[in-house]
Amino acid sequence: MNREGKEEELFDLLTQPLHMELYARGTFDFMDELSDGQQLFLAFDYIRMQVGQGGFIQLIQNGYIGLLPPAIEQLIMMGINEMAGVLDDVLKVFVLNREMLTRATSVEEFARLYEEFKEFEEIDERFARLSEKALKEMLRYAVTHTEEFCK
Repeated sequence: MNREGKEEELFDLLTQPLHMELYARGTFDFMDELSDGQQLFLAFDYIRMQVGQGGFIQLIQNGYIGLLPPAIEQLIMMGINEMAGVLDDVLKVFVLNREMLTRATSVEEFARLYEEFKEFEEIDERFARLSEKALKEMLRYAVTHTEEFCK
């Protein structure tokens, strides 16, 4: 197995118990009970899934925008500033266009959001380009702060 595969395995090992707890409770309310590192790993996994499937527009439309502010704070705390900047740029676009981005949409209206918010194309690309590096830095943090992940 290559290094990237091992990193994904470690990330999965750290996030799977968090996903299991989330599914058992059916709500993100338990996030406050998690360490900063655990919160970031769970949030980042959701962010990666959403952005990988449909970009930040999908993340916003599916109601996960609330994961970004604490993720930004935790990324900064870990010194992962480039990725924090990407997520901050998403929030800036969101705040300026909240009403339009959060309204219920038909499939056609949802598709039009991609045409109306071209700025997300560049942000989505930056996220994709920086994700692997951010993941490596997060794992480096986890290895040196195991107490946060072994509760």
